[in-house]
Amino acid sequence: MNYYGEIISRLIEELARLPGIGAKSAQRMAFHIVNLPKERAFSLASAITEARDKILYCEVCQNLTDVSPCQVCDNDNRDFTKIMVVEDPRAMVAYEKTREFKGFYHILHGAISPLAGIGPSELKVKELLARLGDTEVEEIIIATNPNIEGDATALYLSRLIKPLGIKVTRIAHGVPVGGDLEYADEVTLARAYDGRREI
Repeated sequence: MNYYGEIISRLIEELARLPGIGAKSAQRMAFHIVNLPKERAFSLASAITEARDKILYCEVCQNLTDVSPCQVCDNDNRDFTKIMVVEDPRAMVAYEKTREFKGFYHILHGAISPLAGIGPSELKVKELLARLGDTEVEEIIIATNPNIEGDATALYLSRLIKPLGIKVTRIAHGVPVGGDLEYADEVTLARAYDGRREI
């Protein structure tokens, strides 16, 4: 039975399609939107429409941006010899916030996942290879997620890039800062051990 009428029900249905939003959250969001002042509701709708219409892929790193090249790729003060490969723009932002990495990025927009029907052709792999043909890149740092899909993607990229004579590295995985060893799983502990370095 449709308790709210077609319009609110459709709004709830559309909101529930967003990742991480369940039926109850969608319902709360829908009622919040409906009760917003008209100008705020229109501002939200306008922001969604504008983002959908004007956001594009950076011609260099494939980041989501409204100008191409994006601000990171347009920065001449970065280290041209290093490219960090990440799965999505959120991972790039996470690394930028550390202020540790001074090179450039390449965003794949996913990871290889045969079960989900995602192969290399669905990712921005050919764009990465095109970047390597005419640059002074010395190292590719693969920073995909530490899971089966991320590991498969890292291995695939490594096999493609190493024959080009470019160093390929993978970010270390292990015990998080503040973590308790007794609560860490075996794979995490093994990776922490393998990624050890001299102090």
